[in-house]
Amino acid sequence: QVQLVESGGGLVQPGGSLRLSCAASGRIFSNYAMGWFRQAPGKEREFVAAIKWSSGSTYYKESVKGRFTISGDNAKRTVYLQMSSLKPEDTAVYYCAAKTRISGTSTLDENYDFWGQGAQVTVSS
Repeated sequence: QVQLVESGGGLVQPGGSLRLSCAASGRIFSNYAMGWFRQAPGKEREFVAAIKWSSGSTYYKESVKGRFTISGDNAKRTVYLQMSSLKPEDTAVYYCAAKTRISGTSTLDENYDFWGQGAQVTVSS
């Protein structure tokens, strides 16, 4: 059974930084990409960032470009999301996800196969 476990969420003031971590365990026969999504209260889940292991290519939601950085180690099946210059609108539950299929864009949640339980990030003064 595959498990993804996020850590590193919490409360931070506007302008502050947080680093989320996600570790995968269990049998994943292929791990094509990993991504971060978030869901704010009353809103749909949205894409935040993704990384393709084969190329190292990264993808970001427009509003987080320049503030968030996704990185990781496929051999360790670990992915990170470094978040800086946080804004109140970044408040959400953040989920990491693993994409095991080559087909489909890495920015759509429907293309991901395994999900973590979520980590709360609250940006407030």
